[in-house]
Amino acid sequence: MKWLTLFTSLTLAATAAYFSIVGLMTIFSGAALSIAFMASVLEFGKIVSAAWLHYEWDRINNLVRTYFTTAVVVLMLITSMGIFGYLSKAHIDASVTSDSYSLEASIVDKRLEGKQLQLDNLTGRLESLDYVLQTSQPKDRNYVNKVQTTERNEINAEIDILVDEIVALNEQKMPILRQQLDQEAELGPVKYIADMIYGDDAESYYDNAVRWIILTIIFVFDPLAIMLLIVSTAAFKREREAPAKPLVDEKQIMNMEIEEKRSETGGLKSAVTRRPI
Repeated sequence: MKWLTLFTSLTLAATAAYFSIVGLMTIFSGAALSIAFMASVLEFGKIVSAAWLHYEWDRINNLVRTYFTTAVVVLMLITSMGIFGYLSKAHIDASVTSDSYSLEASIVDKRLEGKQLQLDNLTGRLESLDYVLQTSQPKDRNYVNKVQTTERNEINAEIDILVDEIVALNEQKMPILRQQLDQEAELGPVKYIADMIYGDDAESYYDNAVRWIILTIIFVFDPLAIMLLIVSTAAFKREREAPAKPLVDEKQIMNMEIEEKRSETGGLKSAVTRRPI
C-alpha cells in the first residue's frame, strides 16, 4: 500500500506541476523559458522539503520546522496560482472563441439588415408605382405604364440581386452559427452549474461559477499530493524503525526448553525403574 500511495502522490504532484508550470508561463509570458525552469526546480524542492520535513520532524528545532513548513505552504500556493492561471486561460480562450463567433454572426446580421432595408425600399417603390398606375385615369394608364416600365425593370433587377446577396449572407452565417452552437455546448456544463448556484441571474455570474470550480480543483489538487507523500513517507519510516524480528520465536524456544525438561524427567524415571530392589 505504501508504494501505491507514493506512486499516487508523485503522479498527482507531477500533474499539478505541469499545469502550474504552464499556467505560470502564461502569466509571465515575457520570460516563459526562465519561468518554466524556475517553477520546475521549485516543484521538485517542494516535494523533497515536504518529505524531509515529515521524516526529520522530531530531530529538528522549531526555527527549522517553521521555515520549512512556511516554505512548503507558500510553494503549494504558488502551484495553486499556476493551476488557476492555466484553467483561467483555458476558460478565457473558450469565451473569446465564442465571442468571436458571436461577433462574426453580428457582422453578418448587420449586413443582412442593410440588404433587407434596401429590399424593403425597393418593394415600397414598386408599391408606389402600382398605386400611381391604379389611381391614374384610364386613358393615361398606358402612358403611365410605359413610363414606369424602365424603372420597374431596374427595380426588379436590383431586387433579384439583393435576394441573391441575402441568400449568400444566410449561407455564410450558417457555419458560424454551427460553430457558435458547438462552442456553447462546450461551455454548457459551466452554465448548468451557474444556473444551479445563481438561478435566474446565472447569466451574469458565469465567470464567478468558473472561478469557484477552479478554486475547488486547486484546493484538493496539490494539497492532496503533498498529504499522500507525507503518508507514504510515514509508512516507509515506520517500516525502517520497526524492531527486527528474532530468527527464532520466543514461544518456540520455550517449547524446546519444556521438551528438554520432559525428556530429562523421562530419562530419570526410566533409570529408577531399572534399579534392582
